Amino acid sequence: MNDLYQEVTDRIVAAIEAGTPPWVKPWSVSDFRPRNATTNRPYRGVNTVLLSLEADARGYTDPRWLTFRQAIEIGARIRGGERGTTVVFYKLTKLPEQSQDRQELQYRTVPLLRSFTVFNVAQVDGLPESMTKPPEPVVWDSHAEAEALLYASGAEIYHGGEQAYYQRAKDEIHLPPKSSFSDAGAYYTTALHELVHWTGSPSRCNRELKGRFGDNAYAVEELIAELGSAFLCAHCRIDGQLQHPAYLRAWLQVLKADKRAIFTASAKAQAGADFVLRTQQPAEAEEAA
Repeated sequence: MNDLYQEVTDRIVAAIEAGTPPWVKPWSVSDFRPRNATTNRPYRGVNTVLLSLEADARGYTDPRWLTFRQAIEIGARIRGGERGTTVVFYKLTKLPEQSQDRQELQYRTVPLLRSFTVFNVAQVDGLPESMTKPPEPVVWDSHAEAEALLYASGAEIYHGGEQAYYQRAKDEIHLPPKSSFSDAGAYYTTALHELVHWTGSPSRCNRELKGRFGDNAYAVEELIAELGSAFLCAHCRIDGQLQHPAYLRAWLQVLKADKRAIFTASAKAQAGADFVLRTQQPAEAEEAA
């Protein structure tokens, strides 16, 4: 059986080493978030990264995917010779176990991983007419949406100085003045990155990384903020930008040393993005296919 953890990690490591982190995307062209063709639900977490990688590699311009069974159910068929793409259902699950002295019940966290194969609609013949029509244009103000997320979060945000950072001790986000950014998109991608850091506090998503990643915990937190801000940029349709290229080497070291790290980082990034989005829409269930 293939080592799915290693396979996924190797693909993402290769993309980073090529200088193209797969979560940095031009989302503003359209709502190009990978989504299921039959349910219309966006894929989440590491699947967003995996399907974006595959679409770029194979030149797909349609973000919709479906399984072999789903194609049959709508009267379509996968074109002969087409190769599918693996997506995963990944969830951290707590299992009870007795302590060594058998005096109390303890819990250990284990990953639950299942894989599915999906196909882009460009690989499918016989789609219903309703699925072949171009989508109706949607009026969308990306910057207004991002501003609404920042406001609805309730985060304390201060403008001034030359650096962008989240100050955990005071639970404050600090950003340079908006006028110091090259454009509004650059401002909001930076602000959303810091907002994902803000979700890690004990009163929110309570991200504790040192026990798992030790000295690399800070670099992993930056990776979580990169991924989480990419998910929020996709929601707002703002082009993603690499916020901290200086961490690329550290991220590669972490991913190469721990084949489960990208799954953990993606899951925690999605949880952070969900926390931000929760005030505006119900969190979507984990969707693998």
